[in-house]
Amino acid sequence: MTSSATASRFILKLSCPDQAGIVHAVTGFLLEQGGNIVTSAQHGDADHQRFFMRIEFECAQQVAVEQLKSAFAPLAQGLRMDWELVARETKTRVLLLVSKLGHCLNDLLFRVQTGHLPIEIPAIVSNHRDFYQLAASHNIPFHHFPLLNSTSEQKAAQEAKIRAVIEENQIDLVVLARYMQILSPEMCEFLSGRAINIHHSFLPSFKGAKPYHQAYERGVKLIGATAHYVTSDLDEGPIIEQEVARIDHSLPPEQLVAMGRDVECVTLARAIQWHAEHRVLMNGKRTVVFR
Repeated sequence: MTSSATASRFILKLSCPDQAGIVHAVTGFLLEQGGNIVTSAQHGDADHQRFFMRIEFECAQQVAVEQLKSAFAPLAQGLRMDWELVARETKTRVLLLVSKLGHCLNDLLFRVQTGHLPIEIPAIVSNHRDFYQLAASHNIPFHHFPLLNSTSEQKAAQEAKIRAVIEENQIDLVVLARYMQILSPEMCEFLSGRAINIHHSFLPSFKGAKPYHQAYERGVKLIGATAHYVTSDLDEGPIIEQEVARIDHSLPPEQLVAMGRDVECVTLARAIQWHAEHRVLMNGKRTVVFR
């Protein structure tokens, strides 16, 4: 994420061991810096004795974000904080990974084009060529890194190419927009806390091919989608957002698939937006989301 040299509005998010005086200390710091709080949200996790906070604030004059970080660092260290302070206007740089299902890709590109998703997309990576024309229509570089009957060595080489794209484009977040490949444990570690995946919410009941057809055969009444951070535990990372849609016996499997894809698009877009707006904080295997 490339921060602006100077800005007037900022976002501070933090988590730390819970104790008395955290809010007083943080708001007192902002007052000393000439900051005015625009929005504030906080949460105390009693089970783990941990405190979470997100503050959006503005300063009367332009100030360098690095200056604020340097001034805040001693306070953060004293309270053992995990924290991030960014200029609000700074957009998250997102790399999209996709395979042969393009509904999430198309939806995200449209939201960015129309200004409804505050991110930048410097590149798209795919193990198939299907969407290179769609990428070109949005003037986004498309990288085709195939994986057909690949060996472990070939997969490692392909992931090395993806890492090169991430580093060359200063990527902040990687989104698996229906990317039908399992990332290696090494890649998951490299992307820890900065990769989001989307899948249907039938797991672990209906694994493998045609999950919506499996759900139809079982007479399922709810379909849905889950957006979560990527970990080496397949499809079990910390959940950011979930959505559902009610169905009934009259709907054929093909319509369930269509409805499911719509839900996937909405769920993934919300998760990306909340991450880009610094509303998501990690809490072990869970997340705190200040919507």
